[in-house]
Amino acid sequence: MDLKSIREEARKKLKGYCRVCPVCDGRACAGEVPGMGGTGTGTAFRANLEALSRYRLNMRTIHNAKEVNTTCRLFGMDLDTPVLAAPMTGTTYNMGGALSEKEFISMIVSGSHRAGSIGLTGDGADPAMYDSGIEAVAAERGWGIPIIKPRAQQEIINRIRTAEKAGAAAVGVDIDGAGLVTMALKGQPVGPKTKEEIRELVSATELPFILKGIMTVDEAEIAAEAGCAAIVVSNHGGRILDHTPGAAEVLPAIVKAVGDKLTILADGGVRSGVDVIKLLALGADAVLVGRPLVVGAFGGGAEGVKLIIDQYTNELKQAMILTGTSSLSAISDKIIYK
Repeated sequence: MDLKSIREEARKKLKGYCRVCPVCDGRACAGEVPGMGGTGTGTAFRANLEALSRYRLNMRTIHNAKEVNTTCRLFGMDLDTPVLAAPMTGTTYNMGGALSEKEFISMIVSGSHRAGSIGLTGDGADPAMYDSGIEAVAAERGWGIPIIKPRAQQEIINRIRTAEKAGAAAVGVDIDGAGLVTMALKGQPVGPKTKEEIRELVSATELPFILKGIMTVDEAEIAAEAGCAAIVVSNHGGRILDHTPGAAEVLPAIVKAVGDKLTILADGGVRSGVDVIKLLALGADAVLVGRPLVVGAFGGGAEGVKLIIDQYTNELKQAMILTGTSSLSAISDKIIYK
């Protein structure tokens, strides 16, 4: 199995939903939501990649970083790589249905685990979306993180309890899903949360609580004040609000404000290990990858997911050698060309 064969198989199974473009930048699928595109003009999807592309790296080769270490510790877990799988659902209406929710998320969670990483699971209007993720996490002995839509408080707490029973390492809410029309149409409304409501959710569990979908300094500060263990800087893949900035644009200011108070993950536009090192240099503790792992799962199952995470990790190692950084803790904005 190689990347070429995975892409060819994924193109067949995702036909009509994802074109498996040479560069996954949202141009061909702009506005295709449901589907794999970004909402409206698709500008927010493209902004993630454009923001990353504007950064350049300082190449350094006179140093002693001959062996590099990509291990990290997150939420009590020792990982081999800072490349994690983002929460994704909707195999039928976003990905064409060649895989069921259960098959897809099992591949994501299992493949991530095999790569020494961890997969986040999602939530949606169909109960099978969240439940399948919980089953996958339990099957991997807790090696996964369920992320819940911003439903009514008690609905979220009920789902937190199932995550706890599955042995999940952490749990969270993707508050950037607050405007999802599909949820409301199916009688499961979602919406924004107040600081007090977030604090209530944090207090409802002893698991580390993650708030995904933070794009401003003031909301990052609110998340820290509410007791969140981590935030994910993310514009929901450009699928919620048109014309938002890319994650890499807002990340440095957020890190400056709350980087010493909680774990910061970054999500959006990661297409290589070089993109990974850029986000780490801008202050992220780890990164999430979404659409490329859809291609991995549909084209090669759990092994396809592992292959892509492994590829990004190997590219990260190469970039670390060529920027003189022997460990993740050694990566800083000093490797960014100004």
